[in-house]
Amino acid sequence: MKARIIYNPTSGRETIKREMLDILQVYEQAGYETSAFATTPEPMSAAKEAARAAKVGFDLIVAAGGDGTTNEVVNGLAPLTKRPMMAVIPAGTTNDYARALKLPRDEPLEAAKVIFQHETIKMDIGQVSNHDETKYFMNIAALGTISEVTYTVPSLMKSLYGYVAYLVKGAELITRIKPVNAKVTYDDGEYSGKISMIFLALTNSVGGFESIVPDAKLDDGKFTLLIIKESNLAQILQMIAQMLNGGKHIDNSQMIYKKTSKVEITPLDDDQLKVNLDGEYGGDAPMVFNDLQQHIEFVANRSGMPEAATISTQKAQQFVKDVEKLNTN
Repeated sequence: MKARIIYNPTSGRETIKREMLDILQVYEQAGYETSAFATTPEPMSAAKEAARAAKVGFDLIVAAGGDGTTNEVVNGLAPLTKRPMMAVIPAGTTNDYARALKLPRDEPLEAAKVIFQHETIKMDIGQVSNHDETKYFMNIAALGTISEVTYTVPSLMKSLYGYVAYLVKGAELITRIKPVNAKVTYDDGEYSGKISMIFLALTNSVGGFESIVPDAKLDDGKFTLLIIKESNLAQILQMIAQMLNGGKHIDNSQMIYKKTSKVEITPLDDDQLKVNLDGEYGGDAPMVFNDLQQHIEFVANRSGMPEAATISTQKAQQFVKDVEKLNTN
């Protein structure tokens, strides 16, 4: 068997690069003839290498880096008829996908060693179509002002301050959310009107939090669709507090919370609706989203996957206080 490690040499303050020899040895001990590829500044470098490696017969493709690196590797493999197994070694800022797979997120070498557990899960993958272009995502699609957070945080700020950088930028954007008039069609209905935000989630880990989608299933062929109707700042803060405090937001009257295998989103009145795919700008709606059930098999810590996850009330309360403080300054 052969494994190809596709790694971002700049992720995690270059932790992956420093530990690469030890990581290679882990996969060798697991029975794989292993080699590595460092991504380059060329657009979709990781995706191109993942597709190439799959086509020449590699059995395992390892994405080593942040969620962006994992997304690129998924985009390289998802269109293929024959897709090798994937593994993830996290070394980014939030590492949402590693959190969903219950992998160690602060120790790349320990994450690699999960291969010895011989546990995998076939994960759903999101497919996005916009005119003649097709893209894929493995964790979340977000639309609306707040979706701009991850691609407006400077890279240096991400490296130095990590998740706090997203928190600060998110709090800033929450205070100036501009509702967009749009039509959203899903499996058993549709909604037309002013929308503050839309989320399409494949896992329960969104932006570092695990209770935004408290009932997420990783392989059921269904997105979790969250539509936040036009809301003022106080209403949004209330929903955020409910989200982070055990997932109590799902019954909020300002939110539509649905399970669906397909979603079509169309802006109305010439409004612009930017799409964020796994933390990167993915184009503008209109777009059609399809859930590809159990599309890629991932190495995972299956024994560490609970039915649902929660986050502490203290963390939720602190988030709201931070936003309120920013809004008064």
